[in-house]
Amino acid sequence: MIRPSINRPAAKGAVGPRILLVEDSETQALELRLFLEGQGFEVERCATAEAALDHLNAFLPDLVVADHHLPGMNGDEFTRQMRLSLRTRTLPVLMLTGARDGERQGLDSGADAYVAKSADRDILILRIRALLRERKGGPDGPGISAFRRGRVLVVDGSATYRTFLAGLLSHEGHAVATADGHEAALAALDAPDAAFDCVTIDLLGPGYEGLALCRAIDQRRAAGLETREAGAPTFQLVGIAGSAPSKEFLVDAFAAGADDVVSKADGDILVMRVRGLVRRKLLEEDNRRIAGEFGARERALERARAEAEAAEARAALAGALEQANRDLATANRKLTDAQAKLVQAAKMASLGELVAGIAHEINNPLAFILAHQGTIERLLGEIPLPEEATAQRAVAKCRDRVGSMRMGLTRIQDLVLNLRKFSRLDEGERTLVNVPEAIETVLALIQHKLGDRVTVATDFAGRPEINCTPALLNQVVMNILGNAADAMTEGGTITIATVSTAETDWIRISDTGPGIPEGLREKVFEPFFTTKPVGAGTGLGLAIAYSVVQAHSGSLTVEAADGGGACFVIGIPRQAA
Repeated sequence: MIRPSINRPAAKGAVGPRILLVEDSETQALELRLFLEGQGFEVERCATAEAALDHLNAFLPDLVVADHHLPGMNGDEFTRQMRLSLRTRTLPVLMLTGARDGERQGLDSGADAYVAKSADRDILILRIRALLRERKGGPDGPGISAFRRGRVLVVDGSATYRTFLAGLLSHEGHAVATADGHEAALAALDAPDAAFDCVTIDLLGPGYEGLALCRAIDQRRAAGLETREAGAPTFQLVGIAGSAPSKEFLVDAFAAGADDVVSKADGDILVMRVRGLVRRKLLEEDNRRIAGEFGARERALERARAEAEAAEARAALAGALEQANRDLATANRKLTDAQAKLVQAAKMASLGELVAGIAHEINNPLAFILAHQGTIERLLGEIPLPEEATAQRAVAKCRDRVGSMRMGLTRIQDLVLNLRKFSRLDEGERTLVNVPEAIETVLALIQHKLGDRVTVATDFAGRPEINCTPALLNQVVMNILGNAADAMTEGGTITIATVSTAETDWIRISDTGPGIPEGLREKVFEPFFTTKPVGAGTGLGLAIAYSVVQAHSGSLTVEAADGGGACFVIGIPRQAA
């Protein structure tokens, strides 16, 4: 009775472990297959060990169940062949045998476990599940074929012995081809698909000269007519002689190219010699394949490492390029600013020279005219009025015209003075200036421009005295207040506030006029730039103010006021008196 705890069928739709069953008996194979499939396993069946080895090249199961007694290659040799391949050497093998010494037969061959055919089926299931549980995992698929059978060419003139030897070698699991003479052997070696691992030659066979054939085959082997990779082991050449070959014959055989000479009387020894030669070659091939796989993996790793390093280098280069672009943009911006400042400085220097020259040229004739105007005005004042009314009106008119001339000449003199101040900003000495008094004086001087339409509010919260030149407050504040008054044609309010910090004294002058557009705020300090109508302004007021503040190492900026107008901010660094 089968216990449910042992026989656990797989769930419906589940894929169970894959088993390769190697059994020649159709009845026993069918019985085992139905039983194993009933337990949830997937079963593939091969009738011979040779077919199973070929099947393993394309199908890699989770476990192999093999009968020990198989036609041709036995189960023990089948297991040994599996252990030769890196691909199948770790595959679990369960050996089935009915012999008394079945345990020795099964385990000596390299099987992982054995079960007697007469044993209870529960034991078989327990063994299979234990082997599957112990397995650590195998390859991820069939991959490249890692196993092949040994290929042997048997050359013998006797059909009986040729058939007998071919049977022995086939029982060992080799793929055997036969030739009965010199031409047939060379034709088999020259065939396109010929790739033998071992060639056996009856050196004393009838119908051909054995030593001559051995030399011919050795020449083909040496010439590399066999298709193989560089460094791959070539086939082994085994000579077969009589029961007791002489020493001279052995010398001739080895000189002809034989790798070994075996007595024809002992078939088991011959099979063992061929088995050893073929196994060595298969192991060499397997080692070369493993080395190639490791080399391929090493090359793939090197490629991956090189690609990673290249990616890192590209990322670093991209980062460096991005940083360089940012640095270049910053440098270009600084260069543009420096160029703008240089152009502005050059313009100011040229303008200063021009203004100084013009002021000098105007000042000389102006002084001459003012002197003569004063003389004429004085003389006209000393002349007594004539009695005639007409003459009196003429003298009065002359006196009025001379007075008007004095007013015009005074305005020209003030303009020349402003031009001279603009061209020579370093004039004047620093002194302590009372800020509230200076601002009140300026307000008194421009009261005629402010009139009743403009209201002035003051908030002197800063230091009362600062170390500067009088022109700083007189000229700068007057120009800013004058522009504010001109901007508020309909009237408004001007607010003057002072604030002091630990390092700077600030004067803020704001108005409620229309303000200055943001695009024009950088231009209002340029000489001769004005938004007033033609003839209403010279464009020098704010330029002079800016230059005076710069001479004090200060700052003069314009921003939007809280009431919507313009706000001029004057900053003067503190200096000792």
